[in-house]
Amino acid sequence: MSPLHTGTDFTREELQLAARNHGLPLEALRYPITPVGLHYILVHYDIPRIDPAAWRLEVRGLVEKPLDLGLDALRALPGVTLPVTFECAGNGRARLAPRPLSQPWLSEAVGTAEWTGVSLRTVLEQAGCLAGAVEVVFTGCDRGIENGTEQAFERSLSITDAMTGGAILAHGMNGGPLPPQHGFPLRLVVPGWYGMTNVKWLRRITVTAEPFGGYQQVWAYRIRQEENDPGEPLTLMAPRSLLAPPGIPDFFTRLRMCPRGSQRVEGRAWSGRAPIERVDFSDDGGSSWRPAELERPLGLHAWRGWWIDWEPRRSGAHVLASRARDAAGNEQPLSPPWNLGGYANNAVERVEVTVA
Repeated sequence: MSPLHTGTDFTREELQLAARNHGLPLEALRYPITPVGLHYILVHYDIPRIDPAAWRLEVRGLVEKPLDLGLDALRALPGVTLPVTFECAGNGRARLAPRPLSQPWLSEAVGTAEWTGVSLRTVLEQAGCLAGAVEVVFTGCDRGIENGTEQAFERSLSITDAMTGGAILAHGMNGGPLPPQHGFPLRLVVPGWYGMTNVKWLRRITVTAEPFGGYQQVWAYRIRQEENDPGEPLTLMAPRSLLAPPGIPDFFTRLRMCPRGSQRVEGRAWSGRAPIERVDFSDDGGSSWRPAELERPLGLHAWRGWWIDWEPRRSGAHVLASRARDAAGNEQPLSPPWNLGGYANNAVERVEVTVA
């Protein structure tokens, strides 16, 4: 588990991670489908070099017929395209105190793409899962060291989630081929789940008779309050809303300057647990709220646009905020829920603006 940092300065290691990975510029929330180059990226280890002609997806374990599928074979299967919102489980980590030492996301680790591929269920049915199957393990080509152990990035799903959760094996993104940084030649896409579930550079699927005990499953990505707590696994994304900052920014501080008069404030809201049914807007940091207008949904697993016409009541400083609620009654908290890994911080975002 990453150590905690009680100071306000960011460490060299955090800066190094932040330079390798990048988030969504918040003004790009105005795009319903995030352009490929603006979608957030988190690479755990290295982007592997893969020869697409030699690459094969292996399907092994408790199956009737082991498979070795190349890209042409996968593309020949019935295709599906889904708009799906991804959010990193560590989004908002840098706003916690004390701060877990890891990728220092503020609020920008999110994006929505149209993923094209083949249903995971189709591939598993072609292999034929045998009686006694409990989980499906997904292994990527990327390797690294965590907790002193060399490992590939691996995650698992229950056999039920794998067969009924709408997951796809994606070989395309936004109408083009899957880029290297997003998992070329194949990645897993599990709608509604936090980003770590969507294993990139996929090379093997293994159907097992017992729960998977790998590091990324049983130790990382769990909500715990102390080191020895076994914790609860992260699964579906909590509701969240972000707004595209209005006005223009100061270069260094990113503080916003807005004109007087009516102006439209817009943003996106999402939840992996249920469809978004309401977004509220505040211009006083969350002391008072009024409902925003919702756009038509992009899809069952994609964020939903919202907007409101805001007319500042005075000049000077304002703190804008938005708060999402989903159809299951889950709503963003005003304060961040702290945990040891800095995960699932879906607290209301506040954006400072000065009206001149």
